[in-house]
Amino acid sequence: MTTLGLIGSGHIGGGIARLAVSAGYDVVLSNSRGPDTLADLVAELGPKARAATPAEAGEAGDLVVVSVPLKAYREVPVEPLRGKVVIDTNNYYPQRDGQIPELDDESTTVSELLQAHLPGSHVVKCFNNVPAAGMVSLAKPAGDPDRSVLAIAGDDADAKATVTAFLDAIGYDAYDVGSLAEGWRYQRDTKAYAVFSQPGRPVKEDWLRKGLEAAVRYRDM
Repeated sequence: MTTLGLIGSGHIGGGIARLAVSAGYDVVLSNSRGPDTLADLVAELGPKARAATPAEAGEAGDLVVVSVPLKAYREVPVEPLRGKVVIDTNNYYPQRDGQIPELDDESTTVSELLQAHLPGSHVVKCFNNVPAAGMVSLAKPAGDPDRSVLAIAGDDADAKATVTAFLDAIGYDAYDVGSLAEGWRYQRDTKAYAVFSQPGRPVKEDWLRKGLEAAVRYRDM
């Protein structure tokens, strides 16, 4: 079974870890404050979980989730993630992250920034529009009529296939939006970002697709 490495183990990372453990994955958790601060979460998750440094989590993971505040993306270790599929959950919040000119003028996107920082990795944008509070409860087995669909975007077809398989294992379907450059379609403040705005309501593919199609660039507003 694949080992999932997590660089950032807050609300989103912790929710992904819970789903992964339930699906049978081993998980290696990390954060910026040190492994000792993750003792409670490791105890909750049980023997399939352990805590480590970000570099160690990246090295251990066959698949790696980056879930850190965007302002810290340059602190993500590069070499341990080389050649690996990396799921990026990040969003841009200027009040938290400071102003980032290339995002303000929309010459790039959040996940393209991470991809540029990790040139040897295969970044896939996912989970950025799922509220942490509902992530675990929304997960459903394959075939369940209330299964939700998550958007993914990436530049590597094999990487997106890997993430699609992971989503299926933890209880979600995937909707391929296209390249990383198309990830803006479900960034913060878009209709597709808000499709999970009603707690507990499953998100169907047609709702997500309509939200993606209705997306408008900030610069065009």
